[in-house]
Amino acid sequence: MNIWLETKKAIVVLVGALLNALALNLFLIPANVYSSGFTGVAQLVSSIVTDYTPFTISTGVLLLLLNIPVTILGWKKVGKSFTVYSFISVAATTLFLGMIPIQALSKDIILNAVFGGVILAVGVGITLKFGASTGGLDIIALILSRVKDRPIGTYMFILNAIIIVLAGLLYGAEKSLYTLVTLYTTTRVIDVIHTRHVKLTAMIVTKKGVELRKAIHAKLVRGITAVPAKGGFTNEDKEILMIVLTRYELFDLERVIKEVDPKAFTNIVQTTGIFGLFRKD
Repeated sequence: MNIWLETKKAIVVLVGALLNALALNLFLIPANVYSSGFTGVAQLVSSIVTDYTPFTISTGVLLLLLNIPVTILGWKKVGKSFTVYSFISVAATTLFLGMIPIQALSKDIILNAVFGGVILAVGVGITLKFGASTGGLDIIALILSRVKDRPIGTYMFILNAIIIVLAGLLYGAEKSLYTLVTLYTTTRVIDVIHTRHVKLTAMIVTKKGVELRKAIHAKLVRGITAVPAKGGFTNEDKEILMIVLTRYELFDLERVIKEVDPKAFTNIVQTTGIFGLFRKD
């Protein structure tokens, strides 16, 4: 079962990488519209080097180079499995970017911005949903979450703001506005498929509280608060298990719940702040 699960995760990571490459080479790069995070930085640097120097360096190679130091840091601070899958995603994206020709499917910049953003978001979303990431800021988010417990949103906003401003200065204000369209589209679609929020709270209503607590503790090193409850319609005794976790652990939590109590009701909500004990290492 574990071998099949790891195989399925690897396949999903490769499909996500292919979708990322398609979004970039067929929509965003030909239109000079930029993605968010490290992918956007790689796009922008590639454009600047190509347009303002006699040299050329591809977005894929830059994306790989940017992720190497982050991967090394993630290996030490985050964990091997998550980091390996994230690097596979980045390496596969680089490979696919080299294989797929850069060719615009449409001359309409709005179509490029929207469809590029949607396809990119699907690639990122399914990768996150299966407990991996597309590298870059995801690994940095986990490291900051565990070391300093700082919100990654601020850093993502600053980095994306730099991308938007530079795109506007170098290629005109319209490019900035269309980049904003892509960023908004990507964010909304990732929210639908998975979630863009780094920290989440899961509230699980179950009749198998003891078994579920043991199973979650065996898989995740997270504290659980158990609250006695009664079914409003059935009047059956139940428990509400509350657990705060990161979005990268959501895949493992879903697996445990499905295995122990498939009939459990689970509500996942955004966590905007935490006071008190929260594991950071």
